[in-house]
Amino acid sequence: MKDLTQGSPTKIILAMAVPVAAGMIFQTLYLLVDLYFVAALGDDSVAGVGTAGTLLFMIMALTQILGVSAVALISQAVGRKDQEHANLIFNQSLVLSALCAVITLLGGYLFAESYLRSITADEAALSEGLTFLFWFLPGMALQFAMMAMASSLRATGIVKPTMIVQVLTVVLNTILAPILIAGWGPGPALGVLGAGLASSISITIGLGLLTLYFFKLEKYVSFESSLWRPRFDIWKKMMDIGLPAGGEMLILFVYFSAVYWLIQDFGAVAQAGFSIGGRIMQSIFMPTMAIAFAVGPIIGQNFGAGKSDRVRETFNSGIILSSLVMFITTVIMQWRPELLVMFFTDDAEVIEVGAVFLQLISLNFVAQGIVFTCSGVFQGLGNTRPALLSSGVRILIFIPIAVYLRYQPNFSINMVWYVSILSVTAQAIVSFLLARREFRRKLGRGDEQPSTPAVPAESAA
Repeated sequence: MKDLTQGSPTKIILAMAVPVAAGMIFQTLYLLVDLYFVAALGDDSVAGVGTAGTLLFMIMALTQILGVSAVALISQAVGRKDQEHANLIFNQSLVLSALCAVITLLGGYLFAESYLRSITADEAALSEGLTFLFWFLPGMALQFAMMAMASSLRATGIVKPTMIVQVLTVVLNTILAPILIAGWGPGPALGVLGAGLASSISITIGLGLLTLYFFKLEKYVSFESSLWRPRFDIWKKMMDIGLPAGGEMLILFVYFSAVYWLIQDFGAVAQAGFSIGGRIMQSIFMPTMAIAFAVGPIIGQNFGAGKSDRVRETFNSGIILSSLVMFITTVIMQWRPELLVMFFTDDAEVIEVGAVFLQLISLNFVAQGIVFTCSGVFQGLGNTRPALLSSGVRILIFIPIAVYLRYQPNFSINMVWYVSILSVTAQAIVSFLLARREFRRKLGRGDEQPSTPAVPAESAA
């Protein structure tokens, strides 16, 4: 366990964000390698995997319930020096992760076809998407346990073990992708099936390695079967914090599903261009997401310890760092975005769609960095409803305007990206204002003592 209530918040953010970002960079490399080999299969494969990938936001919504609540409650317990309660939260999150895994498998196999049929451009893309998804679902289900363990470690200030496991998992996935997708070496050329299978195999091994770390090295929180009996009072606390965060990811699922629906009349080429551009965009977001991941536990520990000045300082440092990273990225994307897209396809139409998407959407990268940082703040304070509210503002702006434009005679794909820029900018403004409101409510005006979270009854006994 690391005490995050001492030292420079900026230095702590960087110290935590660098290894987190390193793990994410390797994850980015895998996403790009995977995309490279899938793109070689054709536009229908790219479109199919892209549309199936939107369901990952649904899974992320559920994992957010576990991850965000674990970070908030465990980091606050660490700030109070309450190890017993931190361990209880960790073990209950494991129970919830098993439940969520079962729901994922059942829901995915039963309802995936109906969902994909509503947003794919044609039958070929639908077939490719279903094949990929059915083999990727086991890996999706195992993500819950991975998230529970990784979030618990992050809440205690420990990020390197998760980063190392993530790197090893990504390296394995990168090795398996060309073997199973394209048939390199002794492997069969399984196409998109191989992409899903490679991911599931890698996630399984990664979960095993992280479990081994907990058995051998982790001491602050640990597996204790005596704490696995369902504690509905703990679940309620976790849901109170996690559900709004999950709702935030669910809104992203709605957003990406809406985009695929809005552009489906332009064919598989348009959906392929958006799929490639979207993957690249997700990769670009990794550094600022790493900053937000660091901000959450730092805010949580200092809030739990009653150090309001450090909470504010952490917020300011996070905003500055994320804005700087995103501004540099925006400048790069305004230069030659097509160079990134050309790495994955030589189809001129796909390149044009992906490049224009990246060039336009990069105009809200700074705003997106502010949104990520504010979400980390809300998690640390243990109230994620403001994040859900700001995401709701985004979708309430985007959906009506974009749907209206779709039915206009001069509708073009670029109109979708312009509406997205408007909606994310509004979300960033709302997120920032809500973060300041949370500070006033929970920390006072700056010269007052913050209202330290009450010690839970089970730890006070």
